[in-house]
Amino acid sequence: MRLPQAIARLKSSSMLKRLFPKAPEPAVSVADPFGRRRHLAPPRNKARFTLAIGLFVCVYAVIGGRLVMWGAVPNERASYFGARDQIMAARPDIVDRNGEVLATDIKTASLFAEPKNIVDADEASELLLSVLPDLDAKVLYRRLSSKAGFVWLRRELTPAQQQQILDLGIPGVGFRTEKRRFYPGGSTASHIVGIVNVDNQGIAGMEKYIDDSGYRDIQNAGLAVGNDLEPVKLSIDLRVQHIMRDELAAAMVRYKAIAAGGVIIDVSTGEVLAMASLPDYDPNNPGDALKKENMNRMSAGVFEMGSTFKSFTTAMALDSGKVKITDSFDTSPFRVSGFTIKEFHSKHRPLSVPEIFKYSSNVGSAHEADAVGIDFHREFLTRLGLLSRLKTELPEVASPTQPAVWKKINSMTISYGHGVATTPLQTAVAAVALMNGGFLIPPTFLPRTAQEADAVKTRVVSEKTSGEMRYLYQLNGEEGSGRSANVAGYRVGGKTGTAEKVINGRYVGNKRFNAYLASFPIEAPRYVVLVVVDEPQPEEGKGVGATAASNAAPTVAAIIRRSATLLKVKPEFEEPGKSLLVSY
Repeated sequence: MRLPQAIARLKSSSMLKRLFPKAPEPAVSVADPFGRRRHLAPPRNKARFTLAIGLFVCVYAVIGGRLVMWGAVPNERASYFGARDQIMAARPDIVDRNGEVLATDIKTASLFAEPKNIVDADEASELLLSVLPDLDAKVLYRRLSSKAGFVWLRRELTPAQQQQILDLGIPGVGFRTEKRRFYPGGSTASHIVGIVNVDNQGIAGMEKYIDDSGYRDIQNAGLAVGNDLEPVKLSIDLRVQHIMRDELAAAMVRYKAIAAGGVIIDVSTGEVLAMASLPDYDPNNPGDALKKENMNRMSAGVFEMGSTFKSFTTAMALDSGKVKITDSFDTSPFRVSGFTIKEFHSKHRPLSVPEIFKYSSNVGSAHEADAVGIDFHREFLTRLGLLSRLKTELPEVASPTQPAVWKKINSMTISYGHGVATTPLQTAVAAVALMNGGFLIPPTFLPRTAQEADAVKTRVVSEKTSGEMRYLYQLNGEEGSGRSANVAGYRVGGKTGTAEKVINGRYVGNKRFNAYLASFPIEAPRYVVLVVVDEPQPEEGKGVGATAASNAAPTVAAIIRRSATLLKVKPEFEEPGKSLLVSY
């Protein structure tokens, strides 16, 4: 069969229908600009083409909708600036437990320039320097003469500076309203409240805690609107905070100390009612917070707490069951691992457990630690939270230090406060457990009810041990080194600590870190108060030394005398168990 005949037969057969089930659509003919006809093939897949067109329509519809929405939003809404521009985002106010403002937002003007609109960069620089002479002339000129569309020149101007620059009438220079953090109380609670950076973001203290707790996400989402943010209430009482800082400042002057600090904690809830560390800084001038001497010594510094640690040694011995409060120990000097354990002021006789505490016996404390053993000693201090990093809202918290390997000599020296360094705040928190019936409660700078405290507290010593420690604190307050902390109407008990400071790996006798760890009213404790005084000097004309009994304890007394009524502790002037006679 010839080829043409075969092709004709194939076309007439059903084979063609199987190979081409549907004839292709005819091509579309269009004319080009020159009048020539062009044939465009029809799309092979109409569904894909339709989907692509639909996606493009949706994307541009969303973009258009957002532009319309942003154009309709009032200027005071943080979302107006978008996620990349949060300078007007508000922060919640910070208030004390009574609603007194500790931190709030105020509006301020910041200076910017649009270099492309600057007519004469040299003249503009001279004019701006006449109002802001502290600006770097070279940097200012370089910014104004650049090709950038926007540059900051100075953040947070005063109203007077803003008006003076406006009067200059420099084209290409403008102002933008920003939110600035303002602290009405200045340095009163600086280490607690913290600071923000120039972009109004928290970088220290409770300001940073607020950001880390979710505020930063709200801000980035454009939802940080001032009128919609509830104030953040703290546990501190601004009145008591002021008293504490005032008395610590007076103590630094009176005893010529390089630093001082203090804290008051509610023993039933773990709330911090006041905490101060001096020297401090004004958060309205946040640059001062970077100075080394202005660090928060109460939570961010670790120190050997000296004889205040004997509180925990005695509690450990009693709680172990291996030592009874009626037991006595020999206080003669003895040697361990080449070191001599001896008394600071020896009584030259055996001492009972109460006498060991009252006379602050190093040898007696070492024997108490030896009676329970090294492992139990380390476990007990860990149980009280003295060997691990404290968990609280403040980000500035240091980790304690301890020996890498505990030996017998380590346990004995730690028993009277040498060899372990911890934060003063941790020391006060551990003492709370000895006063409140035996429960360790994590400290908080936020309000906490007794019911909420019950949910987080942990028993660390028995009720009996807690009762015996209250008795020992009261004994020391009445007959021991704590007598100078007594306040008329408020029975105060506690334990002093005078620790020689370690410098270049050696103890220096004339440099001391003193502390008084107290509780009141001691017959039914409600608060623990701790005061530390760093490198105090003997008070002139008083004929007394520089021990904790002569500086830290009197400072505690001054704080309690002024703040007890504010803490709702009523004074009682009659003897315990006796009625007050009243004549008519």
